[in-house]
Amino acid sequence: MPPAAATPAPSRVPVLDAVRALAFVGDLSMGQPVDHSTRTAWLARRLAVEWARTRGIGGAEAPDHAACVALLRWSGCTANAPEFAALLGDDVGGRDAMLTTASAAEAAAFAGSVGELARIHCEVSGEIACVLGLPAEVERALRDIFETHDGQGKPAGLSAEAIPAAVYHVALAGDLEIFTRAHGLEAALRQIGERADARYPAAMAAMIRRHGADWLAALDDGAHEREDESEARWRLATLETPLELVADVIDLKLPWMTGFSRRVARAAREAAAALELDTATQEQVYRAALIHGIGRASVPNTLWDPGRRLGEADRERLRLVPYWTGRAGRRLSTLADEAELASFVDERLDGSGAFRGARAASLGLPARLLAAAAHAMDLMTARPGRPALSAGAACERLRSEVAAGRHDAAAVAALALDGGRPVPEALPAPAGGSLLSAREAGNTLLSAREASNTLLSAREAEVLARIAVGESNKEAARTLGISPSTVRTHLESAFRKLGCSTRAAATLKASTLGLLPA
Repeated sequence: MPPAAATPAPSRVPVLDAVRALAFVGDLSMGQPVDHSTRTAWLARRLAVEWARTRGIGGAEAPDHAACVALLRWSGCTANAPEFAALLGDDVGGRDAMLTTASAAEAAAFAGSVGELARIHCEVSGEIACVLGLPAEVERALRDIFETHDGQGKPAGLSAEAIPAAVYHVALAGDLEIFTRAHGLEAALRQIGERADARYPAAMAAMIRRHGADWLAALDDGAHEREDESEARWRLATLETPLELVADVIDLKLPWMTGFSRRVARAAREAAAALELDTATQEQVYRAALIHGIGRASVPNTLWDPGRRLGEADRERLRLVPYWTGRAGRRLSTLADEAELASFVDERLDGSGAFRGARAASLGLPARLLAAAAHAMDLMTARPGRPALSAGAACERLRSEVAAGRHDAAAVAALALDGGRPVPEALPAPAGGSLLSAREAGNTLLSAREASNTLLSAREAEVLARIAVGESNKEAARTLGISPSTVRTHLESAFRKLGCSTRAAATLKASTLGLLPA
């Protein structure tokens, strides 16, 4: 039996596929159609080109930067989903309503009340751009994405001159796409006019009045699908990034799921190795597991609240989570097969699973392994209102599923939950609810040992691991047997070393560096 690696090497994918996957997650998180970001990127490019032409501004890469910012502008949405859920009840539907129905005055008032949520979003989006190795102009625009022309934006209230032009291009393009879809072109132009010289420069808004109808007609004719300028002009097709980054961003949506996709991926790959599947299949199962949670972005966080009674509509949204993961595969050139495999994660041999209700004859061994690994890690991951099971108890539960005809016996046995090779362990969830840039590091990751030695002390990493899964300072102190003030001291030091000011960004950085449990 081939030995399984204790710490698998990162699974590298083209940066362009990572960007597309994160755009898909962002659209789901915001309650938007899954082509919203790609349409917005095409419009932002057109606007940037026209703005540069009429102003005599050089810089051939500016339109490319605007398009890239448009694809990633919602990439921080999973990071502040818990806060939006607490504020709005439905983080997905609430954000959709904020985008599509709020008047200019209502939107401005709301934006002024959520400064900390904007900070979380911008910090995480900027870190994503950094890890992806994107141009500094893209990273800066993402960190400033909610700044406005009138100086009332968030999180820093920058002056108009200090805001990157790409921020305006993307804001205008997004408003045109959303308002036209929701209310029609005439109303969209009126709403953009109401925001001129507040959200974006009036001169730039005037360009939308002149060209918006033609650009939208081209979009509706499929221009954004025919033109793939990004691959040629951003030079992203030759860059690679760890797919684990996408998994970590997905898992930010629910703090208690920190590291969950990595644990599923490791368990699935080790089980595939134990069954002596070929190396290519082991890698495919691993990659599918990393992205199997893409569809979770479509579901409001409150559906996972302990004690919540789920209605039929709620159950349907949960049932369709793997469907949306499969849909993402249509946009991911090198991950299409993995996304299709990932969409089988909730299927069961007896046809009782979701979303297809597929039966044994339709489920190959990779799909059976993925389903068993995901179920096992779910049982072993605590969540608010439900403690984690031990490996032995999880094994017994899965064996009962095998006996009932729902899981594959060989797949469950290969997980070795009751002994043999170690399985990934999860941190208990709470009872209640300097990283080198990719450019500096040559687009590679530090090893966990190098990261630990370079950045955080053992205690700092231990404290951050508790906060990463959503514990308060008091809860972390109780878990670790130290005082809340000591937790605060270590946490402040960890944040300072990581260059972060929010839990979500620190969690993402620490996950990327291998400082949190795999």
